[in-house]
Amino acid sequence: MKQKSSAMLVAVAAAVLLSLTACSASPPALLMADGVERVSVQLSGYPAELALLRASARKLGDALLADAGDAGSGNVIASPGSLLIALAMLRAGASGETAAEMDIILGLPAENRDEALNALLTSLEAFDGDPGSVDENHPPQRPVLHTANGLFVDKGVPTGAGYLQSLARFYGTGVYPVDFQDEATTKPAIDVWVSKNTGGRIKKAPAEYSRDNTFSVLNAVYFASAWKVPFDAADTAELPFRLVDGQQVSVPTMASVQDISSARGPGWQAVDLPYAEGFVMRILLPDLGDPGLGAQGRADAGRVLEAATPAPVLIYLPKWGQTSTFELRKIFAALGLQKMLQTETDFDSIQRRLTLRQAGQSVNVTVAEKGTVAAAVTQINAEAVSGVAPSNVIRFDRPFQYEIIHIETGLPLFMGRVSDPRPS
Repeated sequence: MKQKSSAMLVAVAAAVLLSLTACSASPPALLMADGVERVSVQLSGYPAELALLRASARKLGDALLADAGDAGSGNVIASPGSLLIALAMLRAGASGETAAEMDIILGLPAENRDEALNALLTSLEAFDGDPGSVDENHPPQRPVLHTANGLFVDKGVPTGAGYLQSLARFYGTGVYPVDFQDEATTKPAIDVWVSKNTGGRIKKAPAEYSRDNTFSVLNAVYFASAWKVPFDAADTAELPFRLVDGQQVSVPTMASVQDISSARGPGWQAVDLPYAEGFVMRILLPDLGDPGLGAQGRADAGRVLEAATPAPVLIYLPKWGQTSTFELRKIFAALGLQKMLQTETDFDSIQRRLTLRQAGQSVNVTVAEKGTVAAAVTQINAEAVSGVAPSNVIRFDRPFQYEIIHIETGLPLFMGRVSDPRPS
């Protein structure tokens, strides 16, 4: 029997939903574009584009962490990788000033954008598996990384054939024809899609449902893996953790000696804590009194860590759990995506007079001895108007930052900040 335990697995789940609206009118049946096959590509063919996509994801992550969502405790968890894929699928249907604005502000590739995203997704799919098959008490030594893209369209509103073909060719996206006016059928159908493709970690889309919706693009990501070297629960002990205000509290803290990459720089220490294969958790510890590493500091730490030779490190790491929610329209506005938020014409290749209305992201994470459990859902709504003695010791005993990274692409699936590891 499958067991679910939020403290025993590495399961990073991100579901991204872009919902858009227009006018009117069944239970969804997946339809694939006739005569359109997904393009076969290799990641090695797009090194420059991949570098831009990584940078774009990090920019989105910085914006999410800076906004902090509802993080009253200072703890924040976000999914920049999932948001990047969602925005890229929206960009595939943009034109005019909105397309130019998205390219410039998000730093998307000027050419081969969809091809590069296809290559990135293909690389992630090397670890594909069924989220429903994961026993979270026994995370797999072979990571499971499930990605899925889905498109819900209202049967009564024309959606551009060219746009549908682009999503099928580069994102493997099929179409679910629905009646958005039939909320009792369509809203649960979208929620079921989200739950199925995130292993049940996310059960509902975060933005408010509107019967005016006519178009929803979804991206889901689910990740499950054991640590390369699990922490021994017998070594977990109550140890002090210094909060932002200087107060010391006792929190359950894991301990282990591992051969891992570590680095020090001006104002920071960092380690790459590997999962069983293909992924790492990058953990960054600012010096005492430092508010945290900015984008440049994280980039510098990443470069040093990637060049470092693994060596024995005694690491003390608290167990933690977090939940964050974000109102994404604020974040888009802060980034400067005004045209994207206001246009009534630049998404006409998707549906006529499509205008973005609501956007949100909900994320949660739990980190413990055997691994990590994390999940995220992003939704954008729119309306068509009209073992050796260690040579190093690192104690994560004060606020720190972290990322969960796919090694081959460098894509940060999740980024977060821990200010207080205690349960909220």
